[in-house]
Formats: sequence, C-alpha cells, structure tokens
Amino acid sequence: MTRARPFGLPLRGEPGPFNAVTDVPGVEVGCTTLIEGTDVRTGVTALLPRGRADFAVPCASGFSSLNGNGEMTGSHWLAETGSLGGPVLITNTHAVGPCHRGVIEWTRRERPDALEWLLPVVAETWDGYLNDIDADTVRPEHAAAALDAARSGAVAEGSAGGGTGMNCYGFKGGNGTASRVVEYGSDSYTVGVFLQANFGSRRDLTVCGVPVGEDLADDDPMSTDDWMGLAGAGSVIVVVATDAPLLPGQCSALARRVPLGLARTGTYGQHSSGDIFLAFSTANPGALTSGFAVGEPGYESLRFVPWNRIDPFYEAVVHAVEEAVLNVLLASEEMIGRNGHRSPALPQDRLKELLAARGVL
Repeated sequence: MTRARPFGLPLRGEPGPFNAVTDVPGVEVGCTTLIEGTDVRTGVTALLPRGRADFAVPCASGFSSLNGNGEMTGSHWLAETGSLGGPVLITNTHAVGPCHRGVIEWTRRERPDALEWLLPVVAETWDGYLNDIDADTVRPEHAAAALDAARSGAVAEGSAGGGTGMNCYGFKGGNGTASRVVEYGSDSYTVGVFLQANFGSRRDLTVCGVPVGEDLADDDPMSTDDWMGLAGAGSVIVVVATDAPLLPGQCSALARRVPLGLARTGTYGQHSSGDIFLAFSTANPGALTSGFAVGEPGYESLRFVPWNRIDPFYEAVVHAVEEAVLNVLLASEEMIGRNGHRSPALPQDRLKELLAARGVL
C-alpha cells in the first residue's frame, strides 16, 4: 500500500507517528470488510473516540455540512448538546439502519447500565456503482464486529470497511486518514482526520496544486458506464479528532474547515454529493455528561484554547484532510463489482510523470 508521503508528495505539516486519526490518544478504528461474489463490495468502519474502555464518556463535538445529500444520524443531539457520547460508524447509504441497530446492541452488551435511550451516530456514502446496495448484506452483527475490531495504531486505507465499494475522482476510493502535530506554547496536541471518500469528478482532480484530472481522463469507466450516477456524486464523510481542549463551538469551527482541505484536491462540492463532517475533542473528560441529573445541582468547567489562538488547529485540519484524500487514492487498487462495473486505480507512474513535469517531484 502506497501513501502520499512515501510516494514523495511535498505536503506541509508534521504528522504523528502513524499519520492517522489514531495518533490522537485514545482514538481507535476498526473495520468489517464484506467482499463476496461479484455483487458484494461494502462494509462498516467504526471509530471509538476514547477507545473501548471509555467509549461512553462524552466528548465536546460539533458538525458541519457542505452539501446535505447524505445522512449522519444523531446530528440533532450533537447540535443541541455539543456532546458526542459514543462511537461513530460509517457505512453505505442503505446500511444506516442495521448499523444503527448494531451500535445499540453492542452498547447494551458492553454497558448493560447504559441509558434507556441511545442516539447512535451513523454516517454513509453511496457504493451502488460497485456494490448491490439494495441487498441485505450489512447486518447489525457486522457493525458490532467493526466495533470489536477497533484498535489504535495503523488504520486500514483504501478498500476497507465502509470504504470498500467507494470511488473518488473516478478512481477507486475508500478510507483515508492523516494527522498533524500542533505545537501550542509548551504543549503539543494532535489533530487527526479519518474520511470515507466517495466524491469528485475525474476532470477536477488536483494533486499538490497541479490539475492532473484531465490528463488522466482516458480510463474513466464511471463517465461512460450505463448507470444511474452523476459525475462527482457519492459523498464524503470526514471525522476530525483532537486532544486539544476545545469548546463544542470550536469543534464545529474545525468541521467547517474540512471543505478547504477537500478543495485542495479539486472538488467544489457537487450538489449530488453529501458532504458531512464531525469534529470532537477528547479533552475535558466527564465535563459534558448529558444524562439525567441526580443529587444537588452543581457546575462543570471546560478548559479550552482561546478563540484567538485557534488558527494552527484550523491549518492542521486543512492539511490533514488534503493528505487523507491523497492517501485514499494512492492506497486503493482496481476493483470490479456489480454488473461488471470497474473502478480503476490511480495510475501512479503517470501521476509521477505529470508532477515531475511541473516540478513538484
């Protein structure tokens, strides 16, 4: 598997040791990948913001949408409370229901004392070009398996988990991740991103400022195949994590910066794409519990980065998102799926030639 930095791309910022969302302490990621016969190309990706041991301890959080042709369940409660109190799952559009149920069953198993109601966060992108999306393939137990598989360390990129059947800029897409270390006075924090990339038209692809899409347009089955999609359709879900102490409103502000990183790879956010972003901070554990109050009224406090010092975290989001998209494209291999539909891999040798000709490599 190739990634952007070993490929030689000159990218700004210092990554963490895994250059992944799991560089944020506590964050764990797991996948269930489903590839069967010619029609099944799908799966589930699960993120545990504080790991399995503390998965129910809320995090300050916020979200944003560039284009709303998509779904992220639980987002109204996130907006109301600024609190994320459980895992985040990403899958295909028609599998949101079984994954939602799977989170509930898994939570009841892990925490029998959990509240009598749960509002799981499940997001989706559309994999119907390669996958029989109407089939009853993803089931609650697959969501539970992804949660059970969640670990720290390196994260599976490309065709894994929920990203298995996805496409990006007319090439094979899927999972991608990256991170940035942010120095803040005498402290050091990490901003990590994970994304499920299923967006972008081939002609718009830009790598390190070089518009390469039109020069790579000769092998673009998605532009000619007889299917119901639109160029650039499919969506992108991005999760931003950090251990920097932030307010919920500041998490929303980080999520609003995600499109700037996506735009550096060429997209302008097509109407047919659902582009939805979630950001959370693992700092201030225990300060945002949203359960039922008992005992005497009290107070909580949040330690946070002042608003006029937040710019380095914005910058980290933008650069990590750009790199995560490039990691998707470089990690993914060609895939053939439903009805013989083919999603080609990004031709890396040709990309090197184009970038070398422009002095980037």
